[in-house]
Amino acid sequence: MPAPYHPPVKRSVQIDRHKTSISLEPLFWDMLKTAAEAEGVAINALVARIDAERIRSATPPGLASAVRVWLVANRQPHAGP
Repeated sequence: MPAPYHPPVKRSVQIDRHKTSISLEPLFWDMLKTAAEAEGVAINALVARIDAERIRSATPPGLASAVRVWLVANRQPHAGP
């Protein structure tokens, strides 16, 4: 397994027909893909759900932080090589 230490990678996502980008480390991109597959939804759909949850929080974090926290809280394993 390659070292998990890698700078964030920026990728585009679409939330309710609005394009935005998120910078996540490759480990988190792998975990997000695995989580979306496990739930039978597209990555965009899962990110949209996480975004809706974060907006409802008392002190909303940035989207990338919300994705990382959601992944850790849900303990999704990554599908790395």
